[in-house]
This record gives sequence, structure tokens and C-alpha cells, in this order.
Amino acid sequence: MENVTDRTSNPFGMRPPCEDDCSDGVPAVFGYGDANADFHVVGDHPGVHGGVETGVPFTGTLAGERLQGVLHDVGFAALPYEDEPDYADLFVSYRHMCCTPDGEDPSERDYADLERFFDAELRAINAHVLVPVGERATALVLEGYTALAHRVDRDVRSLHATEVRGRGFLVVPVRDPAEWTDGDADALRERLASLRSSDYRQTKGVATLVG
Repeated sequence: MENVTDRTSNPFGMRPPCEDDCSDGVPAVFGYGDANADFHVVGDHPGVHGGVETGVPFTGTLAGERLQGVLHDVGFAALPYEDEPDYADLFVSYRHMCCTPDGEDPSERDYADLERFFDAELRAINAHVLVPVGERATALVLEGYTALAHRVDRDVRSLHATEVRGRGFLVVPVRDPAEWTDGDADALRERLASLRSSDYRQTKGVATLVG
């Protein structure tokens, strides 16, 4: 595989129009990880899934701790939890990378303003498997990167750790880890482990050639 870049954080130099810094020295929670990855985890925004202090998605929250634990078990992360994880074959990013005052949810306009940055990075990473976490990220991925949004149950609880075939992507929706109950972590662990041992690359194709 051709090496896209060795940069771990914000590998493509995204410069979103964020109005407020997340914290001292953290202008936004940029995409992070292996830019040559086959698996791309998509979260919501820093106020929900973390990274305000570290600049790294899925850090500093219960959701991040739980998700990183599963990623470690499957072999994506070197340790069960770190503020700067050492990911292999995995990239993580947010639908909305800017921080908002007091961690409030972005408005629909805010999400729309940053969608082009998210889309450009997703296509540059060019992963085979998209793993959206939570309702908003799952809705975006189903609507934007599959032709099945109108045909599948949009309830993330029922979609959790299942497989949805997209336009060149395989999508594995994930219930927000902060809301996991018994069996949710195991189901995701088993699904990701099974995919890693399968020929998931056969799902690749059309998605990176449109738009």
C-alpha cells in the first residue's frame, strides 16, 4: 500500500473555521491515527466524545475509555487507554471537529459548515470499513455514504455492531459507548475481530470515485 502520510494528527492539514479554541493549545479535535488505515471510526463532536484537553478524538470521556478498550482488544491500539493512542490500521475523527461553548451540541448549520472538511478527510483516508459512533455520526454515514438510509432501521441500538453495505464501504454502526449495556462491548469486539480476519477489502469501490 502506498503511504499517504506519516502524520498522526490532522494528517492533511485541515483548517476548519472554528470560532473558539477547545483549550489552551488545542484549536480543534482533528482526525487522528493511521492515515493509511482500512478502518475509520467516526464520532460526533468534542463535547460528546471528548478530546477538548488533548486534541485527540475519544479521549477524556467514559465513551472514549470504553471504545478504546475494545479497540485494544481487537488489536488496533497498543494499550487499553491513552490520551495519545498508538493506533495501527485505524483512524478516528469527528463529524464536527470544532469545540462549542460549554460543550453544547453544534447547530445543524454548524454541522453543515464543517461537512466538507469531514468528507474530504474521509475520502483521503479511503478506508474500507466505516465505524460511526452514536446517532448523529451514524445518520451522516448512512445518508452520505450508503444508498440504504431509507431501507434500514435508523435506531442505533438495533444497528449496533451489525454490517451495512455502503457505496464501496462496509459500515458498522456503534451505539454511543456511554450508553452501552451488557453485551454491547462484546458484540462490537466480536464484529471487529471477525472483520479483521475476513476479506473485508472486497467491499471497496465506487464511494471514492464520486463527489
